[in-house]
Amino acid sequence: MDLILCHTTADFDALGAAVGLTRLLSGSKIVLTGGSHPTVRDFLALHRDEYPLIERRSVNPEKIRSLTVVDTQQRDRLGKAAEWLDLLSLKEIIVYDHHLGQESDIPATRSHIDSVGATTTLIVEQLQQQEISLTPAEATVMALGIHVDTGSLTYDQSTPRDALALAWLMQQGASLSVISTYRDPGLSLQLQQLLTEALENLEYICLRGYTVAWVTLKTEAFVPELSSLASELVELTEIDALLLANEYPLGEEDSRLIVIGRSQIPKTNLNLLFQLLGGGGHSQAASLNLRGVDSQAILKQLLDGIKVQIPHPLTARDLMSSPVRTILPETTIAEAQRILLRYGHSGLFVVDTQGQLVGIISRRDIDIALHHGFSHAPVKGYMTKNLKTITPDTTLPQIESLMVTYDIGRLPVLENEQLMGIVTRTDVLRELHQERDEDQEGEQKFKIQNDAHRLANAALTKSKIPLSTELQNRLAPQLWQLLTTASQEAEKRGWHLYLVGGAVRDLLLTEAVAGTLMIKDIDLVVDGFHKSADVGAGVELAKALQQLYPMARSEIHGAFQTAALLWHKDPELDSLWVDIATARTEFYPYPAANPEVEASSIRQDLYRRDFTINALALRLTSPRTGELLDFFGGLLDLQAKQIRVLHANSFIEDPTRIFRGVRFAVRFGFQIEPQTEEFIRYAINSGVYDRTAQENSRTPALQTRLKTELKHILEASYWKSALQLLDNLEALQCIHPTLKLDAELLRQLRLLESCLRRFDPQPTLIHWEMRLEALIAHLAPQYRAKVAKNLQLQEDGVKRLQNLASAQTEVMESLPKCQSPSQVMQLLRQYDLPILILIAVQSPRSLRHQIWEYLTVWANVQPLLNGNDLKKLGYKPGPQYRQILDDILAATLDGVIKDKTEAEEFLAQHYPK
Repeated sequence: MDLILCHTTADFDALGAAVGLTRLLSGSKIVLTGGSHPTVRDFLALHRDEYPLIERRSVNPEKIRSLTVVDTQQRDRLGKAAEWLDLLSLKEIIVYDHHLGQESDIPATRSHIDSVGATTTLIVEQLQQQEISLTPAEATVMALGIHVDTGSLTYDQSTPRDALALAWLMQQGASLSVISTYRDPGLSLQLQQLLTEALENLEYICLRGYTVAWVTLKTEAFVPELSSLASELVELTEIDALLLANEYPLGEEDSRLIVIGRSQIPKTNLNLLFQLLGGGGHSQAASLNLRGVDSQAILKQLLDGIKVQIPHPLTARDLMSSPVRTILPETTIAEAQRILLRYGHSGLFVVDTQGQLVGIISRRDIDIALHHGFSHAPVKGYMTKNLKTITPDTTLPQIESLMVTYDIGRLPVLENEQLMGIVTRTDVLRELHQERDEDQEGEQKFKIQNDAHRLANAALTKSKIPLSTELQNRLAPQLWQLLTTASQEAEKRGWHLYLVGGAVRDLLLTEAVAGTLMIKDIDLVVDGFHKSADVGAGVELAKALQQLYPMARSEIHGAFQTAALLWHKDPELDSLWVDIATARTEFYPYPAANPEVEASSIRQDLYRRDFTINALALRLTSPRTGELLDFFGGLLDLQAKQIRVLHANSFIEDPTRIFRGVRFAVRFGFQIEPQTEEFIRYAINSGVYDRTAQENSRTPALQTRLKTELKHILEASYWKSALQLLDNLEALQCIHPTLKLDAELLRQLRLLESCLRRFDPQPTLIHWEMRLEALIAHLAPQYRAKVAKNLQLQEDGVKRLQNLASAQTEVMESLPKCQSPSQVMQLLRQYDLPILILIAVQSPRSLRHQIWEYLTVWANVQPLLNGNDLKKLGYKPGPQYRQILDDILAATLDGVIKDKTEAEEFLAQHYPK
C-alpha cells in the first residue's frame, strides 16, 4: 500500500498536492492525518468521492509499502500517523514541501523541496513533464491549493512557476466558479463577532514608518478559520503587520494559545520568529500552537522580534544622485542645452552665486526656447522657481507622497540650504519595484543564472544566491579580509564602497567551493559626496590601504581619479590588482578619444559602463551591506545569456567595446543581443572611425586601448572563435579597413599555431603578439608598419613587419635556387625565428618545407670542430676562425664530412698551416 499523508488540519495546498500525487503514484491513497480546515471540510463534503481518500483507522500498518508526506517536514504535524514513519517494512519515504530553511525530522529517502508559492506547484511540474492529464475535479482542487497559498499570486512568495502551474490547471479544466466559492468563503457568524471584538481592542505601535498591531481574543473553545479573520483585520485596518492571539481553556488549569502572524513589511520574516517558539510558515504568514504558556509573554516576544526585524526606511540620502549639475541664472539657453547633451540629463538646477537653489529648467523648457530662437537668452527667464524640496533624511514614503501629490518627477535634496543631490521618479520606482526574493533567514536573494559548470546542458539551471553572505562564504579568506578592511576604511570617512563590474559578474556566474574563489582583478568604487568625499576619495582610500598592506605597490592616475594597488606573487594574495576609483561620469569629446571624467555618483558611474552585465555593483559598507545594484537589467541578461550594450552611441564613442563585447560573448557562451549587434554594425559602417583618425592625431580607442583588447582576446584559449565573430561583425576593420578573416588568413593562423608549438614549446616568444603580427602581415605591405605603429607594437615587431615584404621576397626568390643545406643555412640564418615563422605561414608548401627543415634540423647542427679544437691544431686565434668554422659547418650539413677525423682532414686540405 502506498500512502500520501497530509498534515493535520489539512489546507487546500496539502490536499491539492496529495491529489496530484495520486496521478504520479498510481494506486496510492490519501490519508488526512488529523482533520482539515473548515473550508476544506466543506469542500470535501461535496467532492470527497472524486478523490482516493481513506480514513487513518482503516489502514493496516503491516501493508504500508511507502509514505509520501506533503506540505510539511515535521513529524509532529502528522498526528498519530507519524508512527508509520518508523515501520521497518517501509521501502521509501518521500517529502514534498515548499517551506525552505526548516530542519526536517522525517527520515526521508527522497525530498522535493523548492522555493515556490505552493507545494502543489511542484506536483504540477512533474505531471507536465510526464504528460499526465487531469480530470476537472483534480485540476480544481490543485488550483485551489495554489490560489490559497499564494493569495491568488499576490503574496511575496509567489513565483512565475506558480503562475505557469495555474495556467496549466486551467487548461486541464479547473472550475473557476468552484475556486471562487472556496478561495474566499467569507467569515462565519462567530468570526464576524470576533472581528468586532478585535477591532475594538486592537493595539498599535508605529515604528520606522510602519504600523504593527496586536490583539488577544479569549474564547471558550477552539475557533476554526482564524487565519481568515487575520486577513480581514489587515485589509480593514491597512496595518503593516499583525499578531492575532487566541487563548482558550483546555481544563481548569490548562490552556491553549494560537498565534497567527501577518506582515507586509519588507525584509521581515515571521517564519524565523515563529520557528523559535515551535511554529512556522512563510516570511509573510506564520502561526504557532502552544499549550500552558503565558500568552502575554509569548506575544511580547514575537512583537519584540518584529520590531528588531523592521528595516530602517530608505531616505533621500540613500536614493539621491550626487553631485548635481547646476548652472547660474545667467547661463544661456544654448549653453544649458550643451550641458544637457553632455551629461544626458533631463533637467538642470539653477543656483545663485552663493550656491542656493533658485529654480529648475527642464529639457522641454530649453527645447521650446530654442524653437522660438532664444538660444542667447539666460535661463532665468524660462526656469521654474517654486520648487518642492526635501532633506537628506526625508523617507522614501514621504518622497513618494510628494511626487504623487504634486506630480513631480525630480526633487532637490537640500541641507543647510545647499543643494546636496537629487531624487528622481525613476529612483523611487526602481526601489519600490526592484525584483528581489527573501530567503527563510531574511537574507536578500536574487535569481540568477548559475551555470558555470553546466554550459553543456540544454536546460538552464536557476538558483538563488544570498549576496550579503556570498562573498564571505565563497571568497578566499585573505581576499574577504582585504575587502572588509577596505569597507571599514571607507566607513571611517563616511563613504560608501562598492565592488563593481566584472568581479560581481563573475561572482554570480562562477560556482566555487566555499572559501576558494580568488578573483585576480577587482574594481572598487567610492561614493560619498553627500557625506564628505571629494574627487580624490579613491586615491585617499588606496593610500590608506597601502599603509595596512605595505607589500602592495601603488599606481595613481590623477586624470581618471583612480588608484591601483598591485601585489606580485604575494604569499597570501598572490598576483592581485585592485583598482579603486571615485564614482565618476565621463564624456567623450570625439569618437575613439579618451573620455573626460568628472566626479559623480554610483548610479552615474554604473551608467557610463559598457554592457549591462558589467554594470552591477555590490555594496560592501553598512547599513545595506550586500545590496546588489542593478539599474539596467544586468541580472536578466545574465539569465538570458546575452550581451546587451547600455547606450546606442556606445560603440561610436569607444570601438574597443565591440572587441570587449565579443570577448565576453565567446568567453561565457553568450549571444550578442540583436539590437546591440545592430549598433555595432551601424558604428562600423558609418565610417566614423576613419573620419576620427583623419581628424585627430590621438585616437586611443583605436590605438593603445584597442591593442589591450586584442591582447585579452589573442592570449585567451577561445581566440579563434572570437576572431571569427569579430569578422562576422566586420569589426576587424577597426584594425584596418581591408582586414578580413578569409580562408587564406585562417590557413595562415593554423600554420602559425603549428609553428609556435613546434619551434617555441617553452614560450620565449609572446604568442599573442605573434598572432597579432600574423593578422597585420596579412595586409598589403604598404599598410603593415603603419598599423603596427598605430597599435603601438614593440619596436622589434614594427621593424619585423616593416621589413617582412623585402625579406619574404628575398627568401622566395633565393630559396628555390639553393642546391644544398648549407646554402639554405646561409640564406635563412640572417633572419630571427619570428620573421621566419611569418614568412613560412605565407609561403608555398615547398618553401615552407625547406624553412621547416632548416628550423627543425639544420639550424641545430653544430660544427664538428670548435675554437678550442682549432687552437690545439695550431691555428692562431683571429677573424679567420669564423670563416673556418662556417666552412666546416657547411661541409657537415652537405655530408662532405661525417666525423671529427674527416673534419681535420678537410681543415688541412682547405686551410693549410
